[in-house]
Amino acid sequence: MLSYLFSMLIYDPLYNGLIYLVDVVPAHDMGLAVVILTVAVKVILFPLSRQAIRTQAAMRTIAPEIEEIKKHLKDKQEEQARAIFALYKERGVRPFSSFLLILIQLPILIGLYWVFWKGGLPNVDLSLLYSFVSSPDTVNMEFMGFIDMGERSIILALLTALTQYLYTRLSMGPRQPRPAETSPSFSGDMARSLDLQMRYVLPLFIGGIALTLASAVSLYWTASNLFMILQELAMGRRFREGAKTAEAPKNA
Repeated sequence: MLSYLFSMLIYDPLYNGLIYLVDVVPAHDMGLAVVILTVAVKVILFPLSRQAIRTQAAMRTIAPEIEEIKKHLKDKQEEQARAIFALYKERGVRPFSSFLLILIQLPILIGLYWVFWKGGLPNVDLSLLYSFVSSPDTVNMEFMGFIDMGERSIILALLTALTQYLYTRLSMGPRQPRPAETSPSFSGDMARSLDLQMRYVLPLFIGGIALTLASAVSLYWTASNLFMILQELAMGRRFREGAKTAEAPKNA
């Protein structure tokens, strides 16, 4: 049952989408088809991405207030959690919106992996094609003439790690130093440790995974990161300024 749903909802649409794009792009370039597919997915997920960027901007704006709550309620963990969630509710922050975006994209990555692992490309499985999708005369698996989309690529794996690092750094903002007057705490140390891992360990981990997968998956991940970087640059500052403007009357 799960296998059928995965094929119907993820694998078959991705396979047909790629074959359709390969048929219409110049030189039947599979890499170019993957990039176009990435942009299409990002456009479809734009409302969720927009909410995630808005949440990140709001979280950064209210970070000093959260630190104050942690400082005053450092020995009362339950009250601290309630106060923080009350602040989230008051400011309209949805802290888990970014996780929802990640959860939705995971099946796409898995589906893309299966397409290039089990799909038999560059040979096209005609039995999988929708009635409106034509089979191209040829499938060029070499992106830009030298990166085989069905094989691993250290170049794309490095680009995946680099773009993930840049996006994480941009979305999370500069690291906040520990206030001099604040004594060490377990929750504070955990938060700083998580911040460190998200900024530096996660990009390396993702790059390591990309090195074991078909370069088409790495290309999708890299193009996705670049799209999100541009989106963050275009929208992040506006949302942060909007959050500060909305906060000003509350602090007046």
